[in-house]
This record gives sequence, C-alpha cells and structure tokens, in this order.
Amino acid sequence: MIKWQGVFPAVTTKFTVNGALDAQSCEQHFRWQIDSGVDGLIVAGSLGESSTLTHEERLELGRIAKAAAGGKKRVILTIAEGATSRAVDLARRAEAQQLDGIMLLPPMMYRASAEETVSWFETVASNCGLPIMVYNNPVTYNIDVTTSMLERLCAHQNIIAVKESSDDVRRVIHIRNALGERLAIFAGVDNLALESCLVGADGWVAGLVDAFPAETVAVWQLAKAGRIQDALRIYRWFAPLLELDTSPQLVQNIKLAETIMGVGNEYVRPPRTPLRGEERTRVETVIRTALQRRPSLAELGIPA
Repeated sequence: MIKWQGVFPAVTTKFTVNGALDAQSCEQHFRWQIDSGVDGLIVAGSLGESSTLTHEERLELGRIAKAAAGGKKRVILTIAEGATSRAVDLARRAEAQQLDGIMLLPPMMYRASAEETVSWFETVASNCGLPIMVYNNPVTYNIDVTTSMLERLCAHQNIIAVKESSDDVRRVIHIRNALGERLAIFAGVDNLALESCLVGADGWVAGLVDAFPAETVAVWQLAKAGRIQDALRIYRWFAPLLELDTSPQLVQNIKLAETIMGVGNEYVRPPRTPLRGEERTRVETVIRTALQRRPSLAELGIPA
C-alpha cells in the first residue's frame, strides 16, 4: 500500500493584479517548496482559494505542480464540491491527468448526515483509482468524519490517509488505536502539528510552510529523529506565526507573510480582499517580530 508521510504544503494560488491565474509565479513557488525539502504538494485547497477556482484552473494547478515536482514528489489535488457528480467528475479528470492523489473534503454548502457523508466518500472512491486523503475539519465545515466512519471507509483500498483538523490531538491516537497503520494520519492544524507528530501522526498538511518551508521541515524532521528539544526550540518561535493559519483570514495572512518574505504577492480573488487597517498592522507585526527573533537552523546542524 502507498504510504504518504512528511510535510505536504497546502500551497497558495498565485494571481495577477487582474485576478488571472499566474502560472509562472505558481511554478516558481512550487519549485522553491520542493527545493526546501517538502515531501509533496497539495494544490487548490482552502488555502489555495479553491472556492474561486474553476475545474480547469484546479487541473492547471495540478499540471504546474507536476512540472515543478519533476516526478520527485507527489502532487495532490483538493476536491471541495457541493454535488457528488461534480466531485466524481473532477476526481476522474485528475486521474486522467495522472496526478498522484486527491484530498477530498466532505460535501460543501450542505451539512450532510453521517450516512450521507460516508456515501459521499465511498462514491468518489469507487469511481476513481487515485489514492484519497479524507479531509476532516469539523471546526470549519460542521461535518465530523469520526473514527467509526473512517473504519467503514477503509473498505476502499484507495482511501489511504486522513487530514485530521478536529483541533483535538487525541483523535490521532483514537484513529491509530482503531485502525493501526491502515491510514496515514496528517496533522491539519499548524499550531498542533508538533503535538500531533509526538503522538504518532505520519505527516503535516501545513500552511505557514508557504512562507517558511525550512523551519516547517526542520520541526517535523527533528521531531521524527527524536530531537524533541531542538524541534521545540523552533516550534516555540514559530507559534505566533502558526496561529495565523487558524484565522478565517488565513489566506490573506499567509499571502502577506509570503509577500514580506519575497516569495509571493497579496492578490486574492473576491470576495476576499487583502488585509487592511488595524488587522493588517497586527498580522504584519507578528511576522516582522518573528523575523527579528528567527532561530538559526545552522546552529542545529541543518543546512540552509
């Protein structure tokens, strides 16, 4: 069975000032992430402004990411749809495009029952051969894919992973106790990633990695190597930045961080708008204060 593990950035989508997809900037950013040591790329997710993208744009992002990865890292397409038929159509198109997998959200714009939610995942899995990561985020989407539901979904061999964003680290242990190694478990909340790693998560679907890939990879690799104090040294510094991923304005927060780091811009698609006023000042202060206190990875024996 395929095993997904490590740091998978949920990459932002780059736009031009007029709101068009900026393929060149996307590819440059994706290559930088790969060169910084990440283990895969997840495109067109919530952080990638999926709700504003057409199917064609999502698949184009998959193509750009595949070119940037050069066959060395996995490229995962996010599917967030309101109708089962559209989710199946996009999954089949992703498979035809030879992407490496999909991250599948529960039904959008409808609070599905447990049975409806299981049926949703089962239908997509039955109509697509790609490996699937179940995305569980009950805090945001009001649908909880519980451990017992995951047990049922494991009857489908191409359901191989879960992004766990319930805000409860205990869920990692519950899933592992119930399913052993059957599913790869990914931390889905930036400021609970190290805690999730320490109780057995296999990977981290990360957000602030878009601006700080070296530190994100370092935290994960140090923790997996048993260098907990070194991982904590970076993670404690990282904490105010990681909290920017837990805001409703996470896209704007992270795009501002990318801009300050010189690896992106703040262009977003409506209804989003760039940060303004006091909130912009607050977020920028968090980022610039962190940069003043940025730890030296070289001192920890991590090459730049």
